[in-house]
Amino acid sequence: MKVSVIGAGNVGATCTNVVAQKDFLKEVVLVDIKEGIAEGKGLDMWETAPINQFGTKIKGVTNDYEATANSDVVIITSGIPRKPGMSRDDLISTNAGIVKDVTEKVMKHSPNTIIVVVANPLDVMTYCSYLTAKIDSSRVFGMAGILDTARYRAFLAEEINVSPKDIQAVLMGGHGDTMVPLPRYTTVSGIPVRELVPEDRLQSIIERTKKGGGEIVNFMGTSAWYAPGAAAAQMAEAIIKDEQRIFPCCALLNGEYGMNNIYLGVPVKLGRNGIEKIIELDLNEEEQNRLNESAESVREVMGVLDNMEVVS
Repeated sequence: MKVSVIGAGNVGATCTNVVAQKDFLKEVVLVDIKEGIAEGKGLDMWETAPINQFGTKIKGVTNDYEATANSDVVIITSGIPRKPGMSRDDLISTNAGIVKDVTEKVMKHSPNTIIVVVANPLDVMTYCSYLTAKIDSSRVFGMAGILDTARYRAFLAEEINVSPKDIQAVLMGGHGDTMVPLPRYTTVSGIPVRELVPEDRLQSIIERTKKGGGEIVNFMGTSAWYAPGAAAAQMAEAIIKDEQRIFPCCALLNGEYGMNNIYLGVPVKLGRNGIEKIIELDLNEEEQNRLNESAESVREVMGVLDNMEVVS
């Protein structure tokens, strides 16, 4: 079994390292446009194999998509961060061009692959890859909800002083300030979170979760990579091992939650065929309204891409 990671920046390299150390693959290929970067990082990671006791071969290449041929899963982390003075539209245009080009090259060599998009803006870049790949949407989806939910669970674990392993949660909507954490579906070893956390503290944690990426940027001047990389690796593992795990992912909705032709974070079942099922929760009126508001924000950004006609 084989996974290819496109983009050897911090997120892509972390994802590659985590996937390799889980030791469920024959090979993981890391691709980058900058000469020698993927080769160097790949070699450095491979040299940890005797120390960390894994056998997954790591191969780094520069712009060589033939090396990715017959990948079971491809994780796209390519793209640039938003720079000072850059408008949202500029970022979308630049990264859409990159994601389109990468997707075309990936599909040429791995027509049966499953694509996991990590590039930002996440929802619209997943949409861009789907339009380019021209395959069923069950095989093109985005990583966002796992990362956002992990932050939510980590913050709750700190608040309650329990292991994060005991916290389960659902988070929906777009990847950004309009995301929709759902306390009604948040439990600690089966105990509803509202029985353990006062409402004011819970709402404070929800707001912190919504701005979780920005909090890290404020510390470091750049975006996170350990948690995003690990989240994408977890998705790849669930697919390759056909685990049938329930995760929040950025998926194309066609009728679910009363929405059509929009990529939005929802709970799905992940297995060997990609998204095996989109799970429809029985949302109450307030939850549905918040999801609708998040969808409006995402649809606006998707409209920007449509108007650019980057993908035909």
